[in-house]
Amino acid sequence: MPTAIILLLVAIGSVLFHIFSPWWWTPIASNWSYIDHTLTATFWITGFVFVAVIGFMAYCVFRFRHKEGRVAHYEPENRKLEGWLTVATAIGVAAMLVPGLFVWHQFVTVPAGATQVEVMGQQWRWSYRLAGPDGRMGTTDVANIGPDNPLGINPNDPNGKDDVIIDGGDLHLQIGRPVKVLLRSIDVLHDFYVPEFRAKMDMVPGSVTYFWFTPTRMGEFDVLCAELCGIAHAQMRSKVIVEGAQAYNAWLARQQSFADMTRRSRTLAAQDQPQSPDR
Repeated sequence: MPTAIILLLVAIGSVLFHIFSPWWWTPIASNWSYIDHTLTATFWITGFVFVAVIGFMAYCVFRFRHKEGRVAHYEPENRKLEGWLTVATAIGVAAMLVPGLFVWHQFVTVPAGATQVEVMGQQWRWSYRLAGPDGRMGTTDVANIGPDNPLGINPNDPNGKDDVIIDGGDLHLQIGRPVKVLLRSIDVLHDFYVPEFRAKMDMVPGSVTYFWFTPTRMGEFDVLCAELCGIAHAQMRSKVIVEGAQAYNAWLARQQSFADMTRRSRTLAAQDQPQSPDR
């Protein structure tokens, strides 16, 4: 009896802890409520199975406890029970997987007019790029990456001249405006993760992955790398700052363009050239 009671308390306590634990009220900074709904559905399905299994174990411990004269009945298989378990398991798994297909469709279906932001991950820092006044980002190539061109922008592409470059700084976003996040890596696997946005995606070298979200709450949010990427993985940090239109535009006006970065690099290179001695 004590063992059966302990098993039941473990099951009930686990469910109550999950429902009333503080993380449940983490501030949401995006429009991904349906992801939370899917997590909730998964919790109730797996929670029901967990409680049912623990309850069955408690019943068996109590019902088939040792008694003098009781003989165990050997029953190697039960086709009826196996059939019911197979059907119930299939229904439970489908109930968890099918909503995920709809969530994934929404996750990658970008609304018209979304602002494009490129995120570059490398050991162990974040860099960002936004389209300039022309609204179009220039093409890139890993062969162009260097100290003067950290994102590998094609210097011959006119669309890239006014691209805004944030090399190692923080990313600012405008509240209420949809954002398509383009993700690239130049060395190993990384994962751009802002926990409050309920959104993350792997960054695969040689590929461009993406997702979108709409910031709906102002504030500062930590950017983490959710893929083990080397010895400084834990220090690969940045911030996303969600703010109003006026503050965002003021911040954007202070950022350097790719043309500014190239011009500055050429100026510094010219200054470093040795001067010919006077005759």
